[in-house]
Amino acid sequence: MKTLNIGMVGYGFMGRTHSNGYSQANHFFDLEYKPVLKAVCARNKDKAQAFADQWGYESVETDWKELLKRDDIDAIDICTPNNLHAEIAIAAAEAGKMVLCEKPLSMDTAEGIKMCEAIEKAGVKNTVWYNYRRVPAVTLAKQLIDEGRLGKIYHYRANFLQDWTISEDVPQGGAATWRLDADAAGSGVTGDLLAHCIDTALWLNGEISDVSAVTETFVKQRTHAETGEKKEVKIDDACAFHCHFKNGSLGLFESTRYARGHKALYTLEINGQNASIRWDLHDLHRLEYFDHGDDSIVRGWRSVHISDGDQPYMGNWWVPGLNIGYEHTFIHQVADFLKSLETGEPCEPTFRTALETQKVCDAVLSSAQERAWKNV
Repeated sequence: MKTLNIGMVGYGFMGRTHSNGYSQANHFFDLEYKPVLKAVCARNKDKAQAFADQWGYESVETDWKELLKRDDIDAIDICTPNNLHAEIAIAAAEAGKMVLCEKPLSMDTAEGIKMCEAIEKAGVKNTVWYNYRRVPAVTLAKQLIDEGRLGKIYHYRANFLQDWTISEDVPQGGAATWRLDADAAGSGVTGDLLAHCIDTALWLNGEISDVSAVTETFVKQRTHAETGEKKEVKIDDACAFHCHFKNGSLGLFESTRYARGHKALYTLEINGQNASIRWDLHDLHRLEYFDHGDDSIVRGWRSVHISDGDQPYMGNWWVPGLNIGYEHTFIHQVADFLKSLETGEPCEPTFRTALETQKVCDAVLSSAQERAWKNV
């Protein structure tokens, strides 16, 4: 079996999900390559060492530039705040390393273009961790759409609702709350949550041509966790936009961190001429399906339980009727990346594909700021 030596930068929530994916993929998928957890890199050596001990990394670095110099590292996995993605990814590509980058790709489109150019110039394998594509029910939705079962698409709607920043006491910046700091995150719910919705939408329904958006920041000032200084909040707490897809359908998207009672409610629905589908992250192993072609006396929404071996990814897991969960989406992405090393095919979404999501995010933020329709 061939090995793929992983060097991970960052050890937070995403570091855990990725590490679990690397650890589990070969247990369930028949692959030629096996990831080796070679090194984890973070500024705090003690915390990095504790993470390495827990997850089985062989070594620790405290400077990602030193990590890139190592000949025993094949791929760099970037699990850092968004403002570090570009510098690390470009340097990794120039060092000849494969790059797996957390979403969103970049702080903005201009930065994303530089990342794509560096990756493509170096000719290194790359992917961006938009994991919801790998939920078997969402992958099945893609299959049904590509088979033409929905017919002409009229509507695509999605939302991603959370409630964790409602309190004015939640700090801005720092290790746990960098997503509230524009300097580290770039944007708020648009880049963090709607980016997921947009990536899935582009994958399922094609390109978006233009957008009209509104955003709101409900708490205008927060104390910075590291400096103790009260600073203006520059990220968006909530965003809603509608759009035109190039296939003629309309899109409606909403995201907020101020929806009391919702910790991570991600739903999508697609309405076509012949059928409709809908999916809910809280019930992620089910795909709701309505087929107008059914006899009228039994026509209605059906709930398809995604657990049979002929449904996407599920042949690698348990017997029919048993569920999988959130963590499996990262295992699937690791497996797909390793398989792409065998076949030579790209592992979607690549940097270039993820750049399209970044373009939509930028158009959304620009539209909200100028209160005008914006082309993507």
